[in-house]
Amino acid sequence: MKFLPEEIEMYSEAHTDPENELLKSLNRNTHANILNPRMLSGHIQGRFLSFISKMVNPDRILEIGTYTGYSALCLCEGLCQDGKLVTIDINEELETFTRTYFEQSAFAKQIDYKIGNAVDIIPELNDTFDIVFIDADKKNYSTYFEICLNKVRKGGFILADNVLWSGKVLNTDLPKIDRDTQAMLDFNKKVHEDDRVSNLLLPIRDGLMILQKL
Repeated sequence: MKFLPEEIEMYSEAHTDPENELLKSLNRNTHANILNPRMLSGHIQGRFLSFISKMVNPDRILEIGTYTGYSALCLCEGLCQDGKLVTIDINEELETFTRTYFEQSAFAKQIDYKIGNAVDIIPELNDTFDIVFIDADKKNYSTYFEICLNKVRKGGFILADNVLWSGKVLNTDLPKIDRDTQAMLDFNKKVHEDDRVSNLLLPIRDGLMILQKL
């Protein structure tokens, strides 16, 4: 599904800083060789994540859902000199492909790439995070929010991708709503009503929820 008219996407990309060569290669090879390349953040959202990271200048970033590593590399662009990004993915089949790009990047020593179930891994982490980026299985978004919130510093940010879910969040009048759509509806309602965070839903790509811990 195209999130915006192609002409608007092309105009936006033409007036946005370009990807570096490593990101271009990763973008191209993901689309050529990996299933579900739609999962990759892409140029515009990648530059947005980079901007957010550069504004915060984080010491610690947590990413849930690595895929092929595009968003992780974008987020790393704002890390402070001794900063670290922890990224977790359950799909071990992508590990070799993804590590190849991490190792080619300037952030190779700052990326802690973990394979496994984030629900099990996150409680064992001892870091306090400045930014958390959630882009994984939709049914667990609310769970990820809860287990991450106590690990985010006051004033820190949680970003959640795909919160518009290809527009399916508007289909609330259907006789039956699929599980992932219901999970996104529940998550969006939950964080909007949670007085521990302030929230902003941006219609960037497939919807990006930005939460700041109060």
